[in-house]
Amino acid sequence: MAIIPNSGTGTGSITPDGSPVSFYLLMGANGEPEIISGVVPSGGSVLDLGAGVGRIAHPLIELGYEVVAVDESAEMLEHVRGARTVRSRIQDLDLGRRFDGVLLASHLVHTADDQDRRGLLETCARHVAPGGSVLIQWTPPERHGKAAVGQGRTTDGGLRLELAAQEEVAPGVVNATMRYSHEGRVWTQSFTSRMLTDERLAEALAEAGLRLDRFLTEDRAWLKAVPDA
Repeated sequence: MAIIPNSGTGTGSITPDGSPVSFYLLMGANGEPEIISGVVPSGGSVLDLGAGVGRIAHPLIELGYEVVAVDESAEMLEHVRGARTVRSRIQDLDLGRRFDGVLLASHLVHTADDQDRRGLLETCARHVAPGGSVLIQWTPPERHGKAAVGQGRTTDGGLRLELAAQEEVAPGVVNATMRYSHEGRVWTQSFTSRMLTDERLAEALAEAGLRLDRFLTEDRAWLKAVPDA
């Protein structure tokens, strides 16, 4: 299986995982704060894992949440305002406290490395409070690898996001490259993504001491997991 290393191109800083910082500074939230606020009690605490430049953290802070933003990239975290920031690999994180909500967005759960996935989910379980929620963004199996090259969307702010390349390198595993553009600037971000069936998702959660509570959106792109009592 030919797994490609995460990489990126374009103007400005590119983080080790291939994320173009200047592009993400242009990206706003896309409904995530509303999903989170529908689950995490008002005024509660949220641990934002892989927070980046604060795309989701900033609107949560405006809604009155206490946010701790975690990212491996110092270039990303220097743009976060109003939250405590922690530079760390998610898998290595142990803050010694628990949160009302733990957020694992950006389809991070689809890492091609099973040990990395377990580490990500164990960090979620380690930091969620009893009665709290782990909110995970994923690609349901019925949609994984189904997008056509050239397919994408344009945001209200004129940002274009489209699939530039995709190759299935093993059953359920795809190498993909996204192309982002805005006012003449272009970035790419390449990564490998492993499909998770509903059964494999449930197994991965259970291995970390979590269980699926429910899906939070009609398209099943967001789910709530809770500690497995």
